[in-house]
Amino acid sequence: MNIHRESTIQRKTNETDIRLSLTIDGEGKASLHTGVPFLDHMLTLFAVHGFFDLTIEAAGDLDIDAHHTVEDVGICLGQAFKAALGDFSAINRYGHCSLPMDESLARVTVDFSNRPYLHYDVVQCDQKVGTFDTALVQEFLRAFSLHGGMTLHAEVPYGRNTHHILEAIFKALGRTIDQATARHLRTQGPLSSKGSL
Repeated sequence: MNIHRESTIQRKTNETDIRLSLTIDGEGKASLHTGVPFLDHMLTLFAVHGFFDLTIEAAGDLDIDAHHTVEDVGICLGQAFKAALGDFSAINRYGHCSLPMDESLARVTVDFSNRPYLHYDVVQCDQKVGTFDTALVQEFLRAFSLHGGMTLHAEVPYGRNTHHILEAIFKALGRTIDQATARHLRTQGPLSSKGSL
């Protein structure tokens, strides 16, 4: 297990060039430059409410759209958690948060199970928040869960303001991941009756 629970991921393709650094046991400090301002805003909320220190420098083909950048940042963030947590030893493994944002309510549940799966059930949003394509939130979470080795459920049963809906998701995600990755003092290996995940 990575004692300091830190990792740095670099990913370079023909579409994106990303460097991401993560400290799980941080102070909620974020320095984010993805070229997608709304994504920077959401990931700042994620870091602050999860107490993660997160640095991202990304360059992508934003002249086309933000899809590749958003998805690849999700890939890198998932890989960063996987690298920092190793075999998921001595952590709570599970996390859940119900979080209100004015008229919206987000529920996020996670299991660091090494069985990636995303369930995304969110009340209908506006297609855009500013210039950001809101459908990319699901693509981000799919990449994050797949490369982080987690089962992730994100649900918003009601809400009207799209910004509030998405903000609630990312705040709840931060708190949920913080809970799931917290050290569990009564187990040394992965929390599983099988002995491994």
